[in-house]
Amino acid sequence: MNILFFLSPKQDLMYVYDDFTLRQTLEKWENNRYASIPILNRKGEYVGTLTEGDLLWGIKRYHGLDIEGAEDIPISSFERKRDYLPVTVNTSMDQLIEAAMNQNFVPVVDDRGVFIGIVRRQAIIRYCYDKSRRCEQANSPDQNAGMAVCTARN
Repeated sequence: MNILFFLSPKQDLMYVYDDFTLRQTLEKWENNRYASIPILNRKGEYVGTLTEGDLLWGIKRYHGLDIEGAEDIPISSFERKRDYLPVTVNTSMDQLIEAAMNQNFVPVVDDRGVFIGIVRRQAIIRYCYDKSRRCEQANSPDQNAGMAVCTARN
């Protein structure tokens, strides 16, 4: 299976640019309740992942910060606990699933490193669940024969 089947394209996602200020980031994030979002540079390349925790710990450093002061703080100055590792469209399903086990979403980049979207862990879980249900329904009274049917279809 091609991972593009699971792709949520860039134009349907929330992301920030690495040259955004804290205020721009907060205003963009305000109406969306994501725990983490991709960070891109102006070339469209994936730079990293920003989490709510990264923001909170970064804001803690600025005692007495108000919204006007947030205009002068670049989001790139915030430490990130970890960045989600991106994959390419040629990544195998096994590698995609392994990446999704450790992160909320998997960033997808093209051959030039340009961000094209994400694969949400929920989409992978849904696919695996549906596949499992189809196999259960295909099972005959002899479970070994039923598993052979499921294995042959994969």
